Amino acid sequence: MSEKKESGSGKFVLGAIFGAIAGTVAGVVLAPKSGEETRKDLKDGGDKLVNEAKKKTSKWFKRGKKEVKKLEAETRSSVEEKKKEVAEKVAEKKSEKKSEKKDEK
Repeated sequence: MSEKKESGSGKFVLGAIFGAIAGTVAGVVLAPKSGEETRKDLKDGGDKLVNEAKKKTSKWFKRGKKEVKKLEAETRSSVEEKKKEVAEKVAEKKSEKKSEKKDEK
């Protein structure tokens, strides 16, 4: 379920970015402004897009880092459980071998 949300939000963000670009281009083409004003508007629009992208990537990076830490903890836990299981099986096998040797004597 969370994969669908992330995928949907990613598509939304891309749509918003492309919409902002399209709006900026349309505004530049249709607005009767001087070159200086147009350049300032383009710069401001670009700055807004860069800031938005930085915020989103920072958010995604933090979320990813959190998930990696969670998976790391789960993996460590699983590994520790498996180590215990293997150690118990080895101890059982050793015990069986000792009792077999005693029975042979």
